[in-house]
Amino acid sequence: MIERRPFEKLGKSNHGWLNANFHFSFAEYRNPERIHWGALRVWNNDRIAPQSGFPPHPHRDMEIVTYVIKGAITHQDHLGNQGRTEAGQIQVMSAGNGIQHAEYNMEQDETELFQIWIMPNKQGVPARWETVQFPAEARDGKLVPLASGRGHSGAIPLYADGALYAGTLKAGQTIRQKLDGKPAYLVPAKGKIELVGADGKTVTLDTRDGAAVVDEAEIELKASEDAEIVLVETDKLN
Repeated sequence: MIERRPFEKLGKSNHGWLNANFHFSFAEYRNPERIHWGALRVWNNDRIAPQSGFPPHPHRDMEIVTYVIKGAITHQDHLGNQGRTEAGQIQVMSAGNGIQHAEYNMEQDETELFQIWIMPNKQGVPARWETVQFPAEARDGKLVPLASGRGHSGAIPLYADGALYAGTLKAGQTIRQKLDGKPAYLVPAKGKIELVGADGKTVTLDTRDGAAVVDEAEIELKASEDAEIVLVETDKLN
């Protein structure tokens, strides 16, 4: 099953400094049919104005991955962690037993990012934050695991039954991604793709459209134009 979720029909919130679009129920957006997808709980497409951001606020027991599409985000937390994550890179925060953090766009231009929350498979773990400079060229023509609770080599570890993949495709390129029936959710951060299921059904995804996938052994991704793709695959919840 593949369900397209068009960008224009996502939940929306505009605070001036923050223009947010919600793939799942979040903040004032309530949709009982979009609470989670497997262990994936939140996928927000945030655009943050220059010299603004989220002031200090707390989290507990959630794996939070930030994928930066444009610009950069600067993190600081009560544990003393501080760092800047640029476009094409990710940061991972395990909220665990509690963390107080802030996220700011300290750049001169707008920052755009995906904020992705995955429900953890362990409660009360020590809170942590990590970012890694992944080489962009390593993702040319394929999806690469950047954060994973499945032991993928080189990926930032997650306390979750799932993984986040990212990759870039040139127009006309095709790749296949094994899912083994697990729930997956993917969004083209840039460009346009065609998503083909096992039955041959094709779903066209424009920039920022979401696709909820389940019970597919494998999917095929075809780039109609140069594309940057982010995919999260998790286990089904009992």
